[in-house]
Amino acid sequence: MARRAAPHRGTDVHYGDFAEDAQDNRPSKTQRKQQSHALQDLGEAAAALSAEALKAIEMPESLRDAIEQYRRTKSHEGRRRQLQYVGKLMRGADEEALREAVAAATLGTAQNQLALHEAERWRAELIAGDEALTRWLQEHPQTDTQELRSLVRQARKDAAGLAPEARQPKSFRELFQYIKPMLSPDRTPGAAPEPTEEA
Repeated sequence: MARRAAPHRGTDVHYGDFAEDAQDNRPSKTQRKQQSHALQDLGEAAAALSAEALKAIEMPESLRDAIEQYRRTKSHEGRRRQLQYVGKLMRGADEEALREAVAAATLGTAQNQLALHEAERWRAELIAGDEALTRWLQEHPQTDTQELRSLVRQARKDAAGLAPEARQPKSFRELFQYIKPMLSPDRTPGAAPEPTEEA
């Protein structure tokens, strides 16, 4: 009885190649570690935001709870472990959307800090002389000139009888609270000055 010829196999297939390709597409241990650290850094940046800014960011409730727990944790080891947990939960969230939201909130905080410093500088210059008052009115034409002059006049009067390190009377705070909203990056034209805490 004649033996059958082996069927034609065409191009040889090496199944090991598929396994190698799959391994090549998987992130390496170093890449996974870097990604984990990046997610933890993002979680830490979110935790550093104000409660109001954090509340405005959309995220899974489990992640929000974990970040709040991290903020409440005091011990170094406890914070380290909680941050790892935050990073783990970050994998199930929209990382790009979270990153953009945290960046926007962080930028807003920095801009608000600059506005505070700018308000302090203007207050000092307005009290120091009329030249600053003229510049302010040119740069901020929406200002109620009479009200600003009155605030400046009272602050100057109070400053005259106090040493520089003791100058924090009510008139100083009122002047600061009047000019600060006009320098705020998110102010609306004509908005009334808002009360603010001054360091």
